[in-house]
Formats: sequence, structure tokens, C-alpha cells
Amino acid sequence: MQDSVIVAVDAMGGDNAPSEVVKGAVDAANSKENLSVVLVGKEDMIQEELNKLSYNKKQISILHADDVITNDEPPVLAIRRKKDSSIVKALNLLKEQKADAFVSAGSTGAVLVGAQLIAGRIKGVERPPLAPLIPTLKGVSLLVDCGANVDARSSHLVQFAKMGSIYMENVVGIKNPKVAIVNIGAEEEKGNMLVKETFPLLKNCNEINFIGSIEAREIPAGEADVIVCEAFVGNVILKLYEGVNHALMSKIKEGMTSTTISKIGAALVKPSLKRTLKGFDISEYGGAPMLGLNALVVKSHGNSKSNEIKNSILQCMVFQEQKINQIIQEKLAKNF
Repeated sequence: MQDSVIVAVDAMGGDNAPSEVVKGAVDAANSKENLSVVLVGKEDMIQEELNKLSYNKKQISILHADDVITNDEPPVLAIRRKKDSSIVKALNLLKEQKADAFVSAGSTGAVLVGAQLIAGRIKGVERPPLAPLIPTLKGVSLLVDCGANVDARSSHLVQFAKMGSIYMENVVGIKNPKVAIVNIGAEEEKGNMLVKETFPLLKNCNEINFIGSIEAREIPAGEADVIVCEAFVGNVILKLYEGVNHALMSKIKEGMTSTTISKIGAALVKPSLKRTLKGFDISEYGGAPMLGLNALVVKSHGNSKSNEIKNSILQCMVFQEQKINQIIQEKLAKNF
């Protein structure tokens, strides 16, 4: 059996905590014998949820934390003052090397600040970005950044491109991945000030395969493997993806159940349609890893259900087993 991977999970983070978080953790553990999960949070609440589920008790443990950091709190102050919060205690497990990875659906700001203060950045990294995989007609693309650095500079975006390229080549297996910057047109002279400043830097960067600008409509077609932008734009793209997916699912369901004939047709195509649409469900790809840290941190959506939590945890196993952080660190050391 492979070496065990230990993932610390913020059991109190997110809109559906702790029930969906605990269920996702148990589902992940039940699917992998070499996975151990440490659920960090209020012990009585976590145990109450665990009592409803069947699992190998050797794979699931609880680390009690009295406090919870909410979305309404200033992230820096919360991390510094709430030492007994689920986020801080879980990140300290990473720092003390008692866990290999950390997953949270809680406060994005607190996770980002805490990860940098406690886990620390890889030497040379200015701003760690959040980088989720998003589905496309050709497979997946990496969207970097989707929520960590709203006021990014051109030098940050160049680093995002480098780390994204390393990730796609070593995790997804795409050789010489195509990198593009999000823009409002294909012409080099278009875009806001940030895009205009960054474009020539990416164009002259020998470490990446830069193909120029990409418009939003080209993203789902899979025209680029690494999609570079600052967090405001990236978050809008990600949320639009989610909204369109939900809207399409609703309209398809409505159309397939509107008449007796459509219901019969729906019964025939349902298995194939379900498999096809599953590929465009963002929750199937887990959360967004925070690239450029000394340890693995994955941020799940605040409204994550058990399936996304499960996939985020399993995502950590792949990263750990393939030593992704070490590869990024080694390759960045050569570039910076």
C-alpha cells in the first residue's frame, strides 16, 4: 500500500459546515485506504455528524478548535487573534508537518492570509494565486488567479503564468502548455493598463508558451491551457461558469420533462447525458490550490457540498503523491 497521506480539513468552514464537510471527508476516506483525514473544529458538532456515517475510525480523527473565523471578520486580525480557530489550528498542522495538506471552504481571506503567514511562500514568489481547473471542450484549463490577488501587478501575472505552466505540465501532463492572458480582444494593443503592461512581459518570457490574448468566449472551447488574469476577472469567470452550468441544467431538465414524448426520450438519453454534463460540473474538479506555498492548501467554494469536499481532499492526494510542490519549488528556483 502507498504511504498514507494526511489531510487536515476545516470542518467548520463554508455555508454547509459541518454536515457536508464531514460527509465529504468520510466519502474521501472510504474511497482511499491510504488516506487519513483530521477534521478540525468543534468536536461535539463533528462527532454528531460522524455518528450518522459509516467509516474506518482509523482513517478519521478530530482536532478540537473552539473558534470559527467568519467571512465578516478582517482576515489578518482574525488569524492573529483567533489562535484556537479551525483554520489556524489546521494550518499549524501543516507547519508542524503533522499533515500533508489543508482543505477549507471557509473564509477565503482568512485562508489566504493564514496560509502565507503560517505555511509561508516559496522563495521568490511575490503573490500566491488560487488556481482551479475549469472544464472545457478539450478537457480542462487552469484559471489563475481566481480570487487571491484583486490588485495584482504585471510581475505577479508573469509569475502566475510560470507557476500555471509548471502545474499543467506536471499535474495534468500537458507538454508545453499554451498560456493566454484574458483580454477584451485579440489585438495586442487592446486591454486595460494591467493587460497592456503584462502582455509584452509574457511575450518575452522564454519559460512559457505564450499564445497571446484570449477572449471570454474562447475559454470554454479550451483555446488555452493556462488562463492568466487578476483575481477580480478570474472570479467573475469562475462564477459565470457556475451560473451558466446551473441554468443549462435547469433548462435541460425543464425541456426533457415538458411532454410525455420528451419524458420517454429523456429516459433513453439520461445515462449518456448525465455522463456528458458531469464533465462540465466544476465541483468534480475539487477546489482551487494555492500555488507558490511551502505546503499544499486547497480552497473550496463557500457553498461546497460533500462531493466538492471529497474531490478537494482526493485532489490533495494526487498533489502529494506526485510531489507537485517540490517540482514547482525546484523549477521556480531556476527561473527566479
